[in-house]
Amino acid sequence: MKISITGRKVNLRDNFKERVEKKLSKFERMFGEDAQAQVTVTLEKNRQTVEATINNDGMIYRAENTAAEMNDALDQVVYLLGRQIRRNKTKLEKRLKSGSIDAYLVEEPDLEDVEEELEYDIVRKKEIPVKPLTVDEAVLQMNMIGHKFFMFTNADSGDINVVYVRENGAYGLLEPKMD
Repeated sequence: MKISITGRKVNLRDNFKERVEKKLSKFERMFGEDAQAQVTVTLEKNRQTVEATINNDGMIYRAENTAAEMNDALDQVVYLLGRQIRRNKTKLEKRLKSGSIDAYLVEEPDLEDVEEELEYDIVRKKEIPVKPLTVDEAVLQMNMIGHKFFMFTNADSGDINVVYVRENGAYGLLEPKMD
C-alpha cells in the first residue's frame, strides 16, 4: 500500500509518520500493494483532526476524527476504518482478498466516543470520478465513506443516479427523468 501523509498547519514528526504506516499496514494484506492511502492531519486551535482515505480498485474507504492529541485521533480513525470493513464484511469479501478481513483485523480498541462538531459555514467543492456501478455497489460505497448520499453512474442504465439514506434508515434511489 502506498501511503502519503500530509500535515496542514502542523509539522509532522517522523515517529508519527512511522506510527501511521504501522497502523495502516494491517489493512495492506486486504487491499494489496496497489491500494493508495492518504492521511491528512490538520491542526485547528487545540484540536487535531486526522483523516484517512484508502482508495483500492475504485472503492474508497474513509474515516475522520478530531481529538486533542493526533495519536488519539489516529487510533480512532483506524478503529473506524476497521469497523466499517467489519460491518460490510460479507459484501466486501467479494471485492477484497478472500478471508483477509478476519485474519488481519485486530480486536476493536476501547476508545471513548468523540462527538463531532457540525460546522455549517464551510463550503467545499469536490470533484469526484463517476464510474459505472450497480445500485448495490453504490450503497456499499456510500456506507464505506460514511456519507448520507452517493452519486454514481448506473451500470444498468448509464444515467447518473444518487443513492441516499432515508430518515428511517432505509435507502432511496434518485433517477433522472427528462420531461
